[in-house]
Amino acid sequence: MRGPTQQPYFLRALYEWCVDSSLTPYITVRVDNHTRVPQGYVKNGQIVLNVGPSAVRSLHMDNEWVTFSARFGGQSQDIVIPVGNVLAIYAKETGEGMSFEGLLPMQEEELDEASGDQDAPEPAENRTDPPQPPRGKPQLRVVK
Repeated sequence: MRGPTQQPYFLRALYEWCVDSSLTPYITVRVDNHTRVPQGYVKNGQIVLNVGPSAVRSLHMDNEWVTFSARFGGQSQDIVIPVGNVLAIYAKETGEGMSFEGLLPMQEEELDEASGDQDAPEPAENRTDPPQPPRGKPQLRVVK
């Protein structure tokens, strides 16, 4: 049996850094059949979510799942994301963060084994505005 991956530890550390720095943590998530997110906000198999304390309720990040409740279009939704599906976490204001795209995603069999053939955890209810996709890297321009 293999030990835990580094990804959930980095994810929690960068989330805490964003919050402690008064920055807004955003995550980019690969959406598949193990991911429960509002499908109307999924683009190209991915979704960008604001996971800041003012946007979500009952946020829980363990070594296997990220769960929380948020409001989308005025309706509360339970969000369930396998940690291996988080592609990046970054501060909305600065773009600083970490990409996990270089890490191998959890294989379907490993995910089923990790969840013990149980349903994904049920998060509590909460509120948030629809996430805004990142606008790319900031660029400096000379203004005269």
